[in-house]
Amino acid sequence: MAVLNKIRQRSLVLILVIAMALFAFVIGDLFRNTDALTGGSLDVIATINGKDINRTEFQQKVKNYQDRMGGRQTSTQAMNVIYNQELRKILLETEFDELGLGVEKDEMRDLLKTSFSSYPEFQDDNGEFDVNRLNAFIANLKDLGGDTAPLGNFLVNYESWANNEQTIASNAIQQSYYNMIKAGLNTTIVEAEDDYFGDAKTVDVRYVQIPYTTIADSLVKVTKSEVKDYINKNEEQFKVDASRELVYVEFKEEASQADKDQIKSDLVALKSDRLEYNDSSKNTDTIPGFDNTEDVEEFVNLYSDIKFSDSFLREAQLPGIAKDSLMQLEVGEYYGPYEDGEYFKLSKLIEVKQLPDSVKVRHILVPYIGGQRADASVTKTPQEAKKTADSILAEITSGRKKFMDLLELSSDKVSNEQDGEIEFAYNAGMAPEFKAYAFDNKVGDIDVVGTSFGYHVIEVLEQKSFNKTFKIATLADKIEPSEQTLQDVFNKMSKFEIAARDADFNELAKERELTVKPITFKELDENIPGLGSQREIVRWAFNEDTDLGEFKNFPISGFGFIVAKLVERNEKGLMNVEDASITALPEIRKQKKAQMIREKISASTVNEIASNQGQSPRTAAALTIKSTTLSGAGVEPKVVGAAFGLAEGETSKPIDGEKGVYIVEVTKINEATKLDNYSAIMNRLNSEKRNTVQTKVYQALEKSADIEDNRAKTVY
Repeated sequence: MAVLNKIRQRSLVLILVIAMALFAFVIGDLFRNTDALTGGSLDVIATINGKDINRTEFQQKVKNYQDRMGGRQTSTQAMNVIYNQELRKILLETEFDELGLGVEKDEMRDLLKTSFSSYPEFQDDNGEFDVNRLNAFIANLKDLGGDTAPLGNFLVNYESWANNEQTIASNAIQQSYYNMIKAGLNTTIVEAEDDYFGDAKTVDVRYVQIPYTTIADSLVKVTKSEVKDYINKNEEQFKVDASRELVYVEFKEEASQADKDQIKSDLVALKSDRLEYNDSSKNTDTIPGFDNTEDVEEFVNLYSDIKFSDSFLREAQLPGIAKDSLMQLEVGEYYGPYEDGEYFKLSKLIEVKQLPDSVKVRHILVPYIGGQRADASVTKTPQEAKKTADSILAEITSGRKKFMDLLELSSDKVSNEQDGEIEFAYNAGMAPEFKAYAFDNKVGDIDVVGTSFGYHVIEVLEQKSFNKTFKIATLADKIEPSEQTLQDVFNKMSKFEIAARDADFNELAKERELTVKPITFKELDENIPGLGSQREIVRWAFNEDTDLGEFKNFPISGFGFIVAKLVERNEKGLMNVEDASITALPEIRKQKKAQMIREKISASTVNEIASNQGQSPRTAAALTIKSTTLSGAGVEPKVVGAAFGLAEGETSKPIDGEKGVYIVEVTKINEATKLDNYSAIMNRLNSEKRNTVQTKVYQALEKSADIEDNRAKTVY
């Protein structure tokens, strides 16, 4: 009772303690999830021009897309596809709404007529489109309340019909939008003339180049402030997305030499018989080995990672690494164990046979329902097709009918045009059962053979180019690390991670003979070179709670482990001075060298300048304004452009080019004859402009849009 009284006395304190704990938990979660404080929602994938992409709807579309693709794309790839589709849809819809573009009811009926006029369901007795039948079909779909109705080869309900109508309308609006833009794109005669003269007018020049390499880089000092100024003047060139840089070391789960030796030893042991105690009979049984087994196929399929192949192999089909040795074996002899790809193999020669490299056969094919390439007219079951094929064979072998007389019963209309004959090589892509019969039997043999296409009555007509072939039984054991090796790799990784807490990451890796590899990636990246799809690593690196210098281990599927360390954060914006220097330094040096070279030039003619600067004058003929290549110097757009601004006989001032400073003298201007009509050029330029409309317009819409992309925080 005294205890209960104390609890009652302190109940207020307990309530306050619990309340404070709950408050601390909620506040802590708010600070961990800044979206909760700023009003952002994890249910919004992105906001585009004020319109949200809902997370639940987005994920359902991603799932549907992955289902359609049959798992051929990763979830991240599928998300990117759907995001781009949604982005495009919203950007265009925003534009259409601002312009007041839409589809009126009458126009929609015309669009539906264009799309569905060939469907019998919407045609009258004369085969003409009947809008009343269309209206009745739509009304019926509404009445079905979600149930489906047939339309052509499809089943549709009202929702799918409405979605289809929306797609048709959207496509029509897009077409109208782009057509209006294209209608406003026209080429003037002046533009056509410029295009023509850009190819037709040429100039010949003499020039001297003073290469930037005449001044050593060590003589040109560049400060950080100059690099920073260069970045600010060329912002577009140095804009970057947010990125993270990691370094990591690998711990691969690979088979050790001891593992490989054990695998080879196990393969060799399979050759011999072994004794095994039988619990049922209480006797010790002798289990036949590869040497003495009576059923080679069963033995291989029981003990090998690769199933038995009953085929005879030509020389070219033998594994390259063992071909010469296998061809020297006598029947019953072994080769191996030998390493072939990711397996150790032990091969035994079973049989040697002379077989043709090509054959000619003729056949009659009787298909069945569900068979490969069976069309809608096929009605026979597999049992019925087999019975028909057997009866055809009986007619031929009894002499009552000739093969040619029964070809009309074959569904292979292509070979029927060649009297049912097919000629093919041993490596042709034929049904395996069909191929095996043609090569393994003799000329004149005839029988019924079943394949995925149906039942064939096959007669072997001709066999050519007989060569030695080999039937080989191979025991294959995949080269994989043992449990002990896997444990050793894990222990090695764990010890490294523990030691790295108190040591320099790079030095520790060097001591343990591990290679430190750098990687840089963006927030929405999925694949990491050499490691494959690793969204977990990307998320960890971009997590606000991951500090610079922090490291963590990650399991890599089919690989092992890595221990990664975050070494650099680069936020969205302009590249930092250190990273930008890779691009900026050479350009700044080039500018400074150009100034230094110009200051040394005192003469005014090409010959004098060349002599003073220790260079040789060069010539270039037939330059065009459209070509940026200067003969003897390479791509030099500024120099070529300057040449077309000079009069004949005139010499330019120093020009800062890509590879040096140039002085150009125009020796001849080759004027082009004006055309009487520029229509053809105008039409070509109009076509070129209009062909790029959709891409360029969309790029402009995307660039000007207000986009808040939350993918990395929500679903990635």
